[in-house]
Amino acid sequence: MFIKTHLVSLFALGQVVGTIAKTVSYDWEITWVNAAPDGFERPVIGINGQWPCPTIEASVGDYIKVNMKNSLGNQTTGLHFHGINQINTNYFDGASMVNQCPVPPGQSLTYTFIADVPGTYWYHSHNMGQYPDGFRGPLIIHDPNDPYHGHYDEEVILTISDWYHSQTIPLVQAMLSPNNTQFRPPIPDNIIVNEGQTSNIQFDIGKTYRVRILNFAALGSAMLHFDSHTMSVIQIDASYVQKQEVYQLRIAPAERYDVLISGIDRDQGRNYPFLVSLDINKDFQVNPQWPHNVTGYLITDSKLAIDSVDVVDVWLPFDDAHFVPYDNQPALGPVTKYWELDFDFGLDANGYPRAFFNGKTYITQNVPTLYTAATVENNTNPAIYGEVLPFFAEYGDIVQIVINNVDSAIHPFHLHGHTFQVLDRPQSGAGKWSGSDGGANLTPPKRDVISVNGNSFAVLRFVANNPGIFLFHCHIEWHVEMGLTATLIEAPEKLKNYPIPRDMLDSCSAQGIPTAGNAVGNTDNPSDTTGFITTPPTSYYGATWPAPGTTQKRRERQVRSKSSQSSPREIW
Repeated sequence: MFIKTHLVSLFALGQVVGTIAKTVSYDWEITWVNAAPDGFERPVIGINGQWPCPTIEASVGDYIKVNMKNSLGNQTTGLHFHGINQINTNYFDGASMVNQCPVPPGQSLTYTFIADVPGTYWYHSHNMGQYPDGFRGPLIIHDPNDPYHGHYDEEVILTISDWYHSQTIPLVQAMLSPNNTQFRPPIPDNIIVNEGQTSNIQFDIGKTYRVRILNFAALGSAMLHFDSHTMSVIQIDASYVQKQEVYQLRIAPAERYDVLISGIDRDQGRNYPFLVSLDINKDFQVNPQWPHNVTGYLITDSKLAIDSVDVVDVWLPFDDAHFVPYDNQPALGPVTKYWELDFDFGLDANGYPRAFFNGKTYITQNVPTLYTAATVENNTNPAIYGEVLPFFAEYGDIVQIVINNVDSAIHPFHLHGHTFQVLDRPQSGAGKWSGSDGGANLTPPKRDVISVNGNSFAVLRFVANNPGIFLFHCHIEWHVEMGLTATLIEAPEKLKNYPIPRDMLDSCSAQGIPTAGNAVGNTDNPSDTTGFITTPPTSYYGATWPAPGTTQKRRERQVRSKSSQSSPREIW
């Protein structure tokens, strides 16, 4: 990994002429490497021949630049920077066939974006269920104006993940089978902490540590408890909260918590264990099982024994819907746009198991959704986008999202490009939203992932002030592959002629993917839905390059659609 710091004119980034900002650069070659984080060796996706993947670090106001070359050989790839707003750089949000085409082997792509909000984030592939194969890492944005500055002495990163001994593609192939009548996702083989590196934390008496906790999991939440120590939570998903003392946390996939833990005089004379348990239960309050556990240690003295254990009889984590935002911001309002989504499982027209929002499953189309919005004049016509479950918000709308979870299991949902307020998130069994906001939290916490309890609902709000195409999806990666995704088309009037970087268009061209027109690349008559993909494919190849028959079929569609007659406006 090469890290360079230099000055760059923001004019080159489409910003204010004459302003100068620091850019932190990373040169990454994406490769397969072998790793054994739990003692079982398997191929994983690494960076510059190494795994775990490195940490990105910057400060508020910096620009982060990642020069990525795909050297996987047999798979396409891409990068999503989870929680980053991507202000004016929606094309770098990284979701394949949404904001960009996946990058084929042998090609490169440069991501450049502003570190606008401080906090704990992470990056990962957002390409065909790829990140459980290891392509993920922390992203930290430091805050020169941290309101908790002086409350801690050192920082520590603690990552947690479920782990699979098989690679992603065969796992999804087995899941997307007509025989899977229970809609069962792949079940993890293990839990790993810090990607299998040390799970111990240096813990000096008299010091307070800021522990940045991230869950990289594809399925399981993580329960966390520090023996005889409280955690003072100061941030959730990069949103400051008023300091809250807790004994236990449940960290859902993609969630982040920043907590303070202090070493005091009574801690002398022993090393303290902490327990991480993988929650693979439908609902951890109903007959839970805890087959995968890791014990780490707060090391006060390396000469002392590290053989004690932290025992938790019952997991009763703090209810994260009850954190108080640091700024005491009241609930947004009045609401000008409502987006209600009922989630459940079912079978598609071919009898394959899928996940549904409002009775429909997300189906990837032939043109990235952003490119359709940028090149079609009537980009508020939902029909031109295909089966991506589009929802439109005008610039400045106060949007209320209601998720009705008809399933009996808890599911984490993530919105790209925004933090949202959590107005209500009742316990399991509350049923669907009644339509009333009478019980809403008046000063709701803000975050970008929310766990919705089984047979219950959540009410979320945000301001539509970030033009772009943003996904709203379950962050159980297997359920994304089952279609549990919807698309927010935000401020479509500002997306016309949206500029696209040249190297992104080159990635599309190398695969015969149209870069203009409706969902099938028709620029002559975008309202013509002939050729749209309306049923999910029965064969699954994941990110395999080339997928059998895919490239030729795309080239044939490109010729038929005459997509070369129109193209997005280019930058760089």
